[in-house]
Amino acid sequence: MPVRLEDLDRSLAGGLAPVYLISGDETLLVEEACDAVLRAARSQGYGERSVLHAEGGFNWNDVRQDAASLSLFAERRLIDLRVPSGKFDRDASEVLRAYAQAPMPDTVLLIRTVRLEARVRSSAWFKALDRVGVVVLVWPVGPAELPRWLGARLRAANLRLTQDALAVLAERLEGNLLAAVQEIERLRLAGLPEPVSAEALLGELEDAAHYDAFALVDALLAGDAARITRMLRSLSEEGVSLFALLGAVTAQLRRAHAGDKLPPQRQRLLSGFLRRIERRGLGMDAILAQAALIDAEGKGQLRGDAWLSFEDLLLRLCDVDPFAAVTVPAHGTAMARTA
Repeated sequence: MPVRLEDLDRSLAGGLAPVYLISGDETLLVEEACDAVLRAARSQGYGERSVLHAEGGFNWNDVRQDAASLSLFAERRLIDLRVPSGKFDRDASEVLRAYAQAPMPDTVLLIRTVRLEARVRSSAWFKALDRVGVVVLVWPVGPAELPRWLGARLRAANLRLTQDALAVLAERLEGNLLAAVQEIERLRLAGLPEPVSAEALLGELEDAAHYDAFALVDALLAGDAARITRMLRSLSEEGVSLFALLGAVTAQLRRAHAGDKLPPQRQRLLSGFLRRIERRGLGMDAILAQAALIDAEGKGQLRGDAWLSFEDLLLRLCDVDPFAAVTVPAHGTAMARTA
């Protein structure tokens, strides 16, 4: 049975299921969801926990053997199965399907793993676990949802911030939920007058925002120029490879050019992006050619500042400059920024 993350505590209060599968790339949220299951299990008399790590060379039959073994210490037990790779091979499928058909009594199987692709979520073993247990898919907290998420955390910590301060907090901590939790705790201990103003907050905060290539692609598709500028500055300061970022962007552009299907939310962003560049008369071939020149700049094969050229390209694709199109310079150098 699928359960939303925010409904997990309510579900646990109604009794434990024989199996919990918690999946996602937000490590903090996945860990907190697993901790909630562990607390509920302890409160209901599950006094023993065994931890299994499904890494290279793991024997999936160990799950069955562990579940079937008699405990000397507790009548109820929990098996904490950790699959950091998110890979479930044929042996895993057979073991998990068999377990779902006949879960061990007085045993809870908790499976924690990274985000599972759609094809994995349509597999037989996943559906079998979904029927007998609880599945919690933990999705990333995006920029639009972050202020609401922070607001809930602040209320839980009995902290009040002004709207301006909340906006500052969201901007500084975007993409780093662990840092957000740590900063909220630090603010709680700081004892600032409430509601905490933006000015007072800035005096306490360190810029802990962390971005990655996937977030940059999402910002590009959404046309969020201000966010792109912030992200590129942060990524450059962190020493992130320009080529990794450029590769992620060009890979997405090539997929768009080829008409590949994407998950619904990303497909909506992509459709808006394509309409935007079509409206401006931008050709995908010219955009990709410009990206190739930026790659050459970064490798020292052409003169220019590759980071600056990359930012220029992304901002132009966000429709924030006065030019009508991205063009490939005749003499082989990437475009310089023009005021």
